[in-house]
Amino acid sequence: MSATSRVFRGCRALLEAAKAGTGTSKPSASTSKKTTTTKSKPKPKPRSKSPVSPPKPRPPPTRPTGIMKSAPLSPALGSFLGVHETSRSDAVKKIWDYIKLHNLQNPTNKKEIYCDAKLKTIFEGRDKVGFLEIGKLLSPHFVKTN
Repeated sequence: MSATSRVFRGCRALLEAAKAGTGTSKPSASTSKKTTTTKSKPKPKPRSKSPVSPPKPRPPPTRPTGIMKSAPLSPALGSFLGVHETSRSDAVKKIWDYIKLHNLQNPTNKKEIYCDAKLKTIFEGRDKVGFLEIGKLLSPHFVKTN
């Protein structure tokens, strides 16, 4: 019974109507009069239209946060990018521009990047780097400040 009540918890009206309609006895004269003068289906109550205001948009942050926040760079990444401080997203964007400019992507597997001498200084001296590893390999180049 508990499983049935869990399933049909929101359908009590349907269950009551089903129970009432399963009777097999003949309606008596008094009940037949009731059926002719019975009420029509109960009308659902109109939902109150409370003034629901749409969610207010967040005001733009006064200072960038997360990957948009500028941070000081290590000397190796700073010399590669030519700046002393930048955001993570800008650093990745500039590195991708460099990779595309010098055609350093593997033509058969676009997920691989061949590192030239300049990129090896940033990517721990590795010859090949996966494009998903770039963010991970750049992480130690951003000096944390609190």
